[in-house]
Amino acid sequence: MFRVLTVFALFLITSFDQEQKRIVFFGDSITAGYGINLESAFPALIEEKLKQAGKTYDVVNAGLSGETTAGGLQRIDWVLRSKPDIFILELGGNDGLRGLSLDETRSNLKAMIQKIRLVKADTEIILAGMQIPPNLGQAYTAEFSALFSDIAQSEGVKLIPFLLEGVGGEPELNLSDGIHPNEAGHEIVAETIWTYIKPLLN
Repeated sequence: MFRVLTVFALFLITSFDQEQKRIVFFGDSITAGYGINLESAFPALIEEKLKQAGKTYDVVNAGLSGETTAGGLQRIDWVLRSKPDIFILELGGNDGLRGLSLDETRSNLKAMIQKIRLVKADTEIILAGMQIPPNLGQAYTAEFSALFSDIAQSEGVKLIPFLLEGVGGEPELNLSDGIHPNEAGHEIVAETIWTYIKPLLN
C-alpha cells in the first residue's frame, strides 16, 4: 500500500499498521511541497520510485511550512507513533534564515534524533543538510553549513550534504521566491534522496 499523508492527516490517525514498512519525511515547506501540488513534491515522487521498484512502503509526508527545529521537536512525538523504518529529517533551514541560535538548532536536531532512536532503535535516519545565503555574515553562514555534518558524525546518522544540490540558486528550478523548488526542482531533489534511500530498502 502506498500513501502520502500530509502532517494534518497524520495527526488524525490514532493507530498504524506496525507490520507495514514506513518512510517518514519530516520537514518544513520544502518537504511539504510549498507552492506546488502535493503529488509533485519529492515525497510523492519517492513513493512512485518505490512503486516502480516493487517495494511496499507507506510514505508519510510530515512537512509543515514555516517549521523550525524547535517546532519540529514539539511535534515529532506524534509522527513517531508510526514507528518509521526510515526517517528523513529535513529541518533547520528556517532557523538559519531567521538567524536563530545555532546552539539551539544543534540541540533540537540532536534531541529529535535521540527521540527517534528511543521509539525504534533500528530506524535508519537520514539528515538533510541545508545552506543559507550569507546575509547574516560569513561566520554564522559557515557555522550553519558545518552544523549538519557535525551532527551526522556525532550522532552516527547518514547525511545528505545539501538537499538542494543542483537546485538551489537555479532560477529555472525554483519558484519566484528563489527559495522553494518548483516541480522540476523537486524531481532533482527526489533523485538526490533516492540515492540515499535505495540501499536501505528491504
